[in-house]
Amino acid sequence: MFKKITNACVKFVERYLPDAFIFAILLTIIVYVLAIFKTGKSAVDLVTFWGKGFWSLLGFSMQMVLVLVTGHALAQAPVVKKALTGIASIAKTPASAILLVTFVSAIACWLNWGFGLVIGGLLAKELARKVKGVDYRLLIASAYSGFLVWHGGLSGSIPLKVVEAGGGLKGVQFDSIPLSQTLFSNFNLSISIILILTLPLINYFMIPDKDKTIEFKPEEEKEFEITIDNSFSSKLENSRLLTIIISILGFAYIIKYFSNGGTLSLDSVNLIFLFTGILLHKTPIRYIKAVDNAIKGTAGIVLQFPFYGGIMGIMVDSGLASIIANWFVSISTAKTLPLFTFLSAGLINLFIPSGGGQWVAQGPIVVKAAQSLNVPLGKAVMALAWGDAWTNMIQPFWALPILGLAKLGAKDIMGYCLVDLIYSGIIIGLIFVLL
Repeated sequence: MFKKITNACVKFVERYLPDAFIFAILLTIIVYVLAIFKTGKSAVDLVTFWGKGFWSLLGFSMQMVLVLVTGHALAQAPVVKKALTGIASIAKTPASAILLVTFVSAIACWLNWGFGLVIGGLLAKELARKVKGVDYRLLIASAYSGFLVWHGGLSGSIPLKVVEAGGGLKGVQFDSIPLSQTLFSNFNLSISIILILTLPLINYFMIPDKDKTIEFKPEEEKEFEITIDNSFSSKLENSRLLTIIISILGFAYIIKYFSNGGTLSLDSVNLIFLFTGILLHKTPIRYIKAVDNAIKGTAGIVLQFPFYGGIMGIMVDSGLASIIANWFVSISTAKTLPLFTFLSAGLINLFIPSGGGQWVAQGPIVVKAAQSLNVPLGKAVMALAWGDAWTNMIQPFWALPILGLAKLGAKDIMGYCLVDLIYSGIIIGLIFVLL
């Protein structure tokens, strides 16, 4: 029965989900048309909002490019390859490979989402090389499914934001919400633990039959070559001394950063990956070649993120996101507000796939509703956070780095992710109603 549901989801996605770029264009058109009919803004105003938002994600886009490039380049260092091979050797069968990559990815994403995305993808590719008979699409989907728990984890942007009084929002006032009421609350820990422990099993039950299994083709991976001669330029390119000097400088700053209270963020994760990769490749030219190999997978990020910036511009500036959020609030009671906040956040996340952007658009509405209905603010904001994370399973935005790493398209994994979406939605929704 479970495999029939999985096969139906996979076939549905393969048939109807277009390329991720086409998906972004369709979302743009849908948001534009909805905004015309629902917000009262003129067509010219909406074009202005779209254009203003188009480049709003440039900084974030570069961060995500570096997540992919530095992670992929680090994985090509001989010592890291050996370590990944050692971890992958734990799995001897397709089933154990799926279980392992899901669990490791979920734990890593709960600790830090950027770290988890890269580690999950790298481990999945290594397992694909080492374990015969494992379906490559499901393996990558399993690695990505761990991303479900990120906003309930230590790098969750919304729970970390509300530690500050007012949460950086305009038009609302509330006291600091401690982590004991958000990340370390009973309901949040219950959701996180249940998903971390059961998602591996859900992915295990989706393992396709042998005749439908698509394996990884290692011949597509080409090792780069390094040429060495007696020229001055070649000696510089292959100089270990240069690598050591620049690595000392990089790690000196990293140590100082964390000793001064710095935390794991996209910038710090990228910095660690960058200088660890440079050091472990031993020579500058080896790292340059590794980056050349990795950069090919960034096309989706570079092309599509500006379009999502434009979509966010329309959603926020036109007030469309607020209209959607307000409708869900209008049908809520004190008992159902967390559930409807979760569902509305999941819907809005399809158009604003950014925790920070969604907090700005939906946060004031959720906070005011929780205050008026006497719903604990910690529970309300975590419902928003989990909604933001939930529909990432069918939103290609966050999958682009791991898809670039795997050299797959969105439709290759989204059928499996749709099953994870349905399952996790039931679990999260029930806990917000019952706890």
